[in-house]
Amino acid sequence: MPTLPIPKADLIEIFSSIQGEGLLVGSRQIFIRFPGCNLSCSYCDTDFLHSDTCQVEASPGSGILEAKNNPLNLEQITDLLSGWSRDLPGAHHSISITGGEPLLHQQVLSSWLPALRKILPIYLETNGTLPTQLESLIEHIDWVSMDIKLHSQTGVRTDWDSHRKFLEIAAQVQCYVKLVVGEQTPDLELQLAADLVSVVAKDILIVLQPVTLNGEIAISTTRLLQMQALVAGINSNVRVIPQTHRFMGVM
Repeated sequence: MPTLPIPKADLIEIFSSIQGEGLLVGSRQIFIRFPGCNLSCSYCDTDFLHSDTCQVEASPGSGILEAKNNPLNLEQITDLLSGWSRDLPGAHHSISITGGEPLLHQQVLSSWLPALRKILPIYLETNGTLPTQLESLIEHIDWVSMDIKLHSQTGVRTDWDSHRKFLEIAAQVQCYVKLVVGEQTPDLELQLAADLVSVVAKDILIVLQPVTLNGEIAISTTRLLQMQALVAGINSNVRVIPQTHRFMGVM
C-alpha cells in the first residue's frame, strides 16, 4: 500500500514568546497558531481568520515577522523549530498548538505532532468542545489547556456534555481548566463548571481568568474573590490568573 503524503497546513503565525495564561504562565514556548474556530465568543481578541500567508518570526523573540506563503509543510516547520531549539537550548518549555481552535485540523495534527514532539513537548490550547478529535490525538500531547466556555461571557450556549467528555480524555495527561469570567458571570455557571471538574478529576486545577477589555481587567477584585471562594468550596485547587502577556506587551 502506498504511503499517504504528509498534509500541508495553512497557518496564521509561528513565534517564540512567554505563555501569558494558565498553569504555565511565565514559561517560554514556541507558538504555532492555526486558523478557524467552531465558536464565536464575544470576548475573543485573537485573529484566527485564514490568510494566504503565515507570519513567521525571523528569529525567536525578535518580534520581527516575515510572511511565508501558505500552505506550509511539516519539513519547513521541523527545520525551523529544530533550529530555534538548537540555538536556544533549554529556553523553551514546549510547543503551544493554538488557534482559533487547532483541533479543527485533526488530520494535519495526527501527522505533525509525533515529529514536533521529538523537538519539544506538546501543549494544546483548546476550547474543549471537540472530544472525538482530542481522543484521536491525546497520545501525542503532553499538556492540555482546556476552556469551559461560559454562556454569560461568550454569548454561545455552553455545551456541558461535550466539555465533560473532553475533560475525561484530557485528564489522561497534564491538564487544567480555564474559565473566563466577568462581573456578571452568575454563581450558577461557576458551580456547574466546578462540579463538572470535581466529578471528572477533582485534582485538576481550575483557573479563573478575568476578562480583559481595552488592556484592563474588567471585573472588580471583590467579585473575583467571591468567585474564588465559591469555586474553592467545590474544588480547592483554584487560582485567579489574568492574561499577563497583555500587561507585558508581548505576542
